[in-house]
Amino acid sequence: MYDYLIVGSGLFGAVFAHEMKTRGKSCLVLERRSHAGGNVYCEEKDGINIHRYGAHIFHTSYKDVWEYVNSFVEFNNYVNSPVANFRGELYNLPFNMNTFTKLWPEVHTPAEVTARLDAERKEAGIEEPKNLEEQAISLIGRTVYEKLIKGYTEKQWGRACTELPAFIIKRLPVRLTFDNNYFNDRYQGIPVGGYNKLIDALLEGIEVRLDTDYLKDRDTYDRLGRKIVYTGPIDEYFAYKLGRLEYRGLKFETERLAEENHQGVAVMNYTAREVPYTRIIEHKHFEFGTQPVTYVTREYPADWQPGEEAYYPVNNDRNQALYRQYAELAAKESKVIFGGRLAEYKYYDMDDVIKSALERAKEQP
Repeated sequence: MYDYLIVGSGLFGAVFAHEMKTRGKSCLVLERRSHAGGNVYCEEKDGINIHRYGAHIFHTSYKDVWEYVNSFVEFNNYVNSPVANFRGELYNLPFNMNTFTKLWPEVHTPAEVTARLDAERKEAGIEEPKNLEEQAISLIGRTVYEKLIKGYTEKQWGRACTELPAFIIKRLPVRLTFDNNYFNDRYQGIPVGGYNKLIDALLEGIEVRLDTDYLKDRDTYDRLGRKIVYTGPIDEYFAYKLGRLEYRGLKFETERLAEENHQGVAVMNYTAREVPYTRIIEHKHFEFGTQPVTYVTREYPADWQPGEEAYYPVNNDRNQALYRQYAELAAKESKVIFGGRLAEYKYYDMDDVIKSALERAKEQP
């Protein structure tokens, strides 16, 4: 019998397994997919690491987490500086002086930008936003909203901004400097050689069974571990007895192009509503590739169906209430540790997943 049976080989499962192994505990990792690593898995083609499940850019302000991941693999100095494409007009993200001076060529200083935004907010006259559209305009004005927020958000969530709750956008960052660094975190980068290097290092010396669905033979697998670490969907664990939690899905369309540099940036967001995809990822730029070919992936938001990969929790009142009911059931499972984005029905950045796994591991006797 193993000390820990770990369901899922993503970051939470891999970090937890590594920590237990360093304590001399025996671990068995079960992975439903044909590869380890969960959504950070990369597929190498022509020397380019393709982020199979969407762009994953590591960023953190946790010094301990940064030192932890760097103890397994070297990280490069990639800085995320995406570009927004609105009907052929290109704007820097996040909203900063480069963005504003392109939107309004007559504006040149932070004071002039502030005055322009204040005037647009005042003109809108929205005191109590009733939906996402009103919330965004009250924060950033109509110009930025119409060009850089509205279409992208409606594609992402599959409905009009006027039908989305205001709380989805609690704040919008306005940076009054010429700084295109998307993240404010102190540490940022991509593993040299891709994320598989990190996952392989975490799981070194640990038994991993791929193409193995824990839930299809749960009784058998439960007998293999003194404790279970479950990182899959929490509602699926309980056989949807209280109902299904909702997610937004994604579809990916990857293309090999016989050119060295297609768009000049790793991430380009397409903010017009009529463009069906939200962004194009050019993977080689994550690692400053110089290969003679390139791979690009178009990312399409999609209605999620059970059985498909779940990406973004739909954080409305109904789903949060349902999750809390499932969490109450999970608290009664004394043998099971629930962790990660699916088991906790939470959108996690990678550093938060790692920190959570480390903390849960420390709690173990």
